[in-house]
Amino acid sequence: MTSFWDNLPQPFFILAPMEAVTDVVFRHVVKQAGAPDVFFTEFANATGWVHAGDKAIAGRLVKTDDEHPLVAQIWGGEPGDMEQFAAHCMELGFDGIDINMGCPAKSAIKSGGAALIRRPDVAIAAIAAAKTAGLPVSVKTRLGYSRVDEWKEWLGTLLAQELANLTIHLRTKKEMSKVPAHYELIDDIIALRDEIAPQTLLTINGDIRNRAHGEELARQHPGLNGVMIGRGIFSDPFCFAYTGARASYKTIRDPLKPAQIFSETPLAPNAPAAAPPALEAVKRSRSISSGDASEKSTPVRERGAGDANFADDVREASEAIRKEHSEGAELSITTRKTELIALLHYHLDLFDRYQPTLGRPFETLKRFFKIYIRDFDGAKELREKLMHTKNTSEARQILEKIQYL
Repeated sequence: MTSFWDNLPQPFFILAPMEAVTDVVFRHVVKQAGAPDVFFTEFANATGWVHAGDKAIAGRLVKTDDEHPLVAQIWGGEPGDMEQFAAHCMELGFDGIDINMGCPAKSAIKSGGAALIRRPDVAIAAIAAAKTAGLPVSVKTRLGYSRVDEWKEWLGTLLAQELANLTIHLRTKKEMSKVPAHYELIDDIIALRDEIAPQTLLTINGDIRNRAHGEELARQHPGLNGVMIGRGIFSDPFCFAYTGARASYKTIRDPLKPAQIFSETPLAPNAPAAAPPALEAVKRSRSISSGDASEKSTPVRERGAGDANFADDVREASEAIRKEHSEGAELSITTRKTELIALLHYHLDLFDRYQPTLGRPFETLKRFFKIYIRDFDGAKELREKLMHTKNTSEARQILEKIQYL
């Protein structure tokens, strides 16, 4: 069956599903900062929903009409429950279903998650059950349970199930995230996919920092289709954005308006937008300092080394470049601080908007503060103040004291 998976750019980028992180609020924050090509929900348990209804999944499948493509990530070990839950996801309007077969959490491996690596028969049955809903089915998993060398048999089993996409966190369940991702296996995994299921898209996950890093990995490993970023979003909420296509802090603040980017002219799908003057200044200073002075004409370029004033010109040019680079670096830090704090304001606004539906207490919001309040002078002290707030109003009052606009 054809689906949205077949129409994605390659390599495509996915925001990894993360429990208590990738809810409807944070997905919209990331969409505004710089959207990936595909979003996944938080983990939603099939058996819990079958037996206790929506209260069992606590808002994990809350979504809006402007989120496409959006994949429901579900987990469980009972095929009958998976069938019913997949049908429910189809009725809710999700674009696809992804089965979690890699989560190492103790609560998950009792009946699903990485436990299915050791129960391939249940994994196969769960995939078949989910397919009955008529949506494209994908799987996110790991290389193995205890040993890296389990990957070939386990991934081979999954590839034989005619999945739309297979995402592999390049570590075992036992390794958690304590060791570097096994990039050395990517080409062998691609070869296995090409042998068993060439129509199945292949996505990697693990230690990928941002779009540029993901694109470089795709260039190094031909045949790789997708890149999933998880923890990288905590280091840089703009990690999916093309260079110069970050959301403007001047437009971030209104959660009722669609995302805007700097360019005032229509863009082709996935085309990078023009950066604002501030970011262009930073970009130019970096190109000059790295040896590309094509945009800066200096006396040195116009006069030969035999000129009597050549040495003075060299010193003047070097000082000018150092000054511009220093000013550009300072501007970059100031711009980043401004963007991050504006994005946090947007997150607070969205939290207030969806809190009546999600029913999540303010304390759950505090885990996100470290994403925005970092890498600038006074960040630690500001973060500590925010951690002592009791509601979004108090948080805004603290932020408004910062002169960043």
